[in-house]
Amino acid sequence: MADIASEIHTLEEKILDLRERIGIEAKRARIVECEAEMAGERFWLDRDAAARISQEFADLKEEVDGWDALLQGTRDLSELTRDASPELLEEIELSFVELKKKFSQTEFRVLLSGPYDRNSALLAIHAGTGGVDAMDWAEMLLRMYLRFCEQKKWRVRILDEQRGGEAGVKSAVVSIEGAYAYGYLKAEHGVHRLVRISPFDAEKMRHTSFALVEVIPDLGDIAEIDIRPEDIRIDVFRSSGAGGQSVNTTDSAVRITHVSTGIVVSCQNERSQSQNKETALRYLKAKLHRLKITEREEERQALRGAYSEAAWGNQIRSYVIYPYKMVKDHRTEYETSDTQGVLDGDILPFIESYLRHTIKP
Repeated sequence: MADIASEIHTLEEKILDLRERIGIEAKRARIVECEAEMAGERFWLDRDAAARISQEFADLKEEVDGWDALLQGTRDLSELTRDASPELLEEIELSFVELKKKFSQTEFRVLLSGPYDRNSALLAIHAGTGGVDAMDWAEMLLRMYLRFCEQKKWRVRILDEQRGGEAGVKSAVVSIEGAYAYGYLKAEHGVHRLVRISPFDAEKMRHTSFALVEVIPDLGDIAEIDIRPEDIRIDVFRSSGAGGQSVNTTDSAVRITHVSTGIVVSCQNERSQSQNKETALRYLKAKLHRLKITEREEERQALRGAYSEAAWGNQIRSYVIYPYKMVKDHRTEYETSDTQGVLDGDILPFIESYLRHTIKP
């Protein structure tokens, strides 16, 4: 009994320490502020602002309630251990195992406490070295991330997609809307390497392909990033992707080039040219904001990571289908032989491993 009581006490101390480090009382105070704002008569006049505050309130309430429940759980179990019978002690031990699981899940949220981790994300995939195999690999990665987003119940929109001539995609840009989308997906930023027997090789030789995944936080309409008309060049062209009834018959797609930095963004899958332009501008602002942030080395490593060519020697993760099956993250050494599961969207263990490896709560 002394052992289980000691373990419960240790867990309670961990919970108290993390609650203090994440500022649980400040979050509780912000909940009260949100409630006051939501009760105001003019709250819903600005629907976008109202939606943001409502989501912030819901997220904070879930987080605070979760930590409160954990703390209360340890204290309830600690109370029960006093003069507990052998039968009751078995029940306490089972309850403690479940409580530790909940703590581990809640503790993981501490890793998602960066300045942009709560944001939605913009994810881009670019085929690299490997020709048609690389374009097919880029499409496989796109499918993998769409499956993962489906599991997380995030809303996904493909903003731009450049198809390959024979197969796959040359590039794709995806908007992913959901709480902590960037916090999770930032672990995927970098070069991804595939080794397999090429389905496009008549001799069935083994091929190595590369694709670059870029992840940036969706910051909405960033007020501090001012783009003047003379700073950009806007080109319109006929969309080649899926879209509304007229999207393939009119010049509705938009490509924007930021002249001074050379950054190019495009969008073609919204309903109209004006919507494509608005979305492309938002994407450009996010990239410019990231560029501004990454001027400092520390922020570059935390937010973007150093740019790498999608080629040999730069990969963050390898996916081997032949001559054996293995997916391995070279940053954390985490690996699995379930290649099909990973390609079907089971990438959460890799994300958790990366966050625990790079961020110490």
